[in-house]
Amino acid sequence: MRKILGMMVVLVVVTACGQRPHKPVESGASAVVVPDIVTYPRFGDADPHEWESRAPQSYPVHGIDISRWQGDIDWRTAKDSGVSFAFIKATEGGDVADPKFDEHRRGAQRAGVPWGAYHYYYFCRPAEEQARWFIQHVPKGAPLPHVLDLEWTPRSKTCTRRPDPREIWREARVFMNMLEAHYGRRPIIYTTVDFWKDSDIGQLARTEFWLRSVAGNPRKVYPGAYWTFWQYTGTGLIPGISGEVDINVFRGSPEAWAHWMAGSG
Repeated sequence: MRKILGMMVVLVVVTACGQRPHKPVESGASAVVVPDIVTYPRFGDADPHEWESRAPQSYPVHGIDISRWQGDIDWRTAKDSGVSFAFIKATEGGDVADPKFDEHRRGAQRAGVPWGAYHYYYFCRPAEEQARWFIQHVPKGAPLPHVLDLEWTPRSKTCTRRPDPREIWREARVFMNMLEAHYGRRPIIYTTVDFWKDSDIGQLARTEFWLRSVAGNPRKVYPGAYWTFWQYTGTGLIPGISGEVDINVFRGSPEAWAHWMAGSG
């Protein structure tokens, strides 16, 4: 993760629902505030897993990733239940835009839920084209960095290409560099176990990772990987959201979360 040198920061982290406030971390005069964060939420799950090693519930900061399939969301209820961040689908390929993206991001903003957008990548279009498509649909000003979703697409009706790791790395760099130049912060890469193994994407420099693992802690499923976010279920149940939803954790403490949100984690 990146550090901002010479920046003086005071962290103020407030917890909701009667949870104990965390002590501020003081190193100077400016302030980063994460308001009303509910730590260690206990969400439901339509298909719960019996965790053998460190369970996701042992991490304090939880959030969701969503798309059109979640429909309408009561964002204030979701936030009050423990949703501290949201990654929202914006685009895929070079010609598909999620029709609920603007509604979801505005709802998150009104409720004070930090959000970022994600792009579902297809290996049948140039990275430049896909980055331009994303930039066309996602405004500046998101509190979180955006996400490049890299996974195989065997069920796609239009693109099932599986390029070699060199091409994947090259295209990922192009996409990420374009978004970093436009938005001012480098995107995260989201990926799955099989894609991680086949592409060796974990060796890509200057990259933070969001890893999917619904049957084991990432330290077991992705040996040696350093991750920022962990998607631990695709069948979560959260107040304010109808039906099942993906749930994720941030790797660190609430204080680390505030640092990371500010780009200094």
